[in-house]
Amino acid sequence: MKRQHRMTRRIVVLGGGENAEHDVSLATAAAVAEALRATGFDVDELTIDRDGTWRRGADALGSRAIDSLAAALGVIERADVVFPAIHGPCGEDGTLAALCALAHTPMAGSGLRAGAIGMDKWATKLVAEALGIRTAPARLVTAAEIADVEFEADVVVKPASAGSSFGVALARDALQLRDALCRAARLDDRILIEDVVRGREIDVAVLREADGRPWAAPPLEIHADGVFDTESKYDGSALFSVPADLDDTSRTALTDAALRMFDALGCAGVARIDFFLTDHGPVLNEVNTMPGMTPESQVPKMFAAAGLSYEQLVARLVDAAAIRKPAAHAPLLAPDSS
Repeated sequence: MKRQHRMTRRIVVLGGGENAEHDVSLATAAAVAEALRATGFDVDELTIDRDGTWRRGADALGSRAIDSLAAALGVIERADVVFPAIHGPCGEDGTLAALCALAHTPMAGSGLRAGAIGMDKWATKLVAEALGIRTAPARLVTAAEIADVEFEADVVVKPASAGSSFGVALARDALQLRDALCRAARLDDRILIEDVVRGREIDVAVLREADGRPWAAPPLEIHADGVFDTESKYDGSALFSVPADLDDTSRTALTDAALRMFDALGCAGVARIDFFLTDHGPVLNEVNTMPGMTPESQVPKMFAAAGLSYEQLVARLVDAAAIRKPAAHAPLLAPDSS
């Protein structure tokens, strides 16, 4: 039987976007819309094309262009809740959160501040360091400084603000470094050059419920050959273990760090916090405030391991957006998945 959500009946799901994660966002939006309909919500869909054109609907053949952003804003204003299933710049970075805030329409997920800081990997490092959470040693360069960067040791190069591992590359010599910097600069004019961290790749998903309490799902481990880049993320070569095989000390350290980052950034809805687990404890990699959300994505897999189905997870994100309360100080480590 479908559960009826009487307080939040009309949901607008946004998909697409003007960035490299366009196709990934379309997949997330389609899955979210299907889950919400199956749970009893009335769902409308808006799609942002690569060129910035807004369309009513998800299918390019069956949808129609909207005359202007003002027309799209009218659809958003009439919604009970907006679900912005758009990853990356001009979406996850707080842009859509600001639009929904100006329209006075509740939005599932993090607001402007958390989205903007979480999207900026350099700013995220500064927050983590203030909390005493270790990150990979790094330097920040601009696209204009690429010619002056000299190779010193193996490093990981990544755009300061991009997702789905686009533009991430391991550089082992001067030629690879120059190529990696140039490719990262196509996505952002600010680029991180990080020391290579040796450790297990562990993700932790955190959900803030409608009553304001956050809790962390069982961690997930990524098994990839080399750097977990865009290709390995989507070609099926990477394998996931959930729950990750962790001792109690490591699990507690990872969960505690994830919850502290989630709260420090002021995240809402769901976020995925990525770590390297080293011999000396967790090292924060990045925070994703609008992570991939198809049933096969990491976050739904982690919550499924906690007994929360994909449909329940998506519905809770909408319910939390409609009834947003201040966060409680004491986070939960286990859910009531009933």
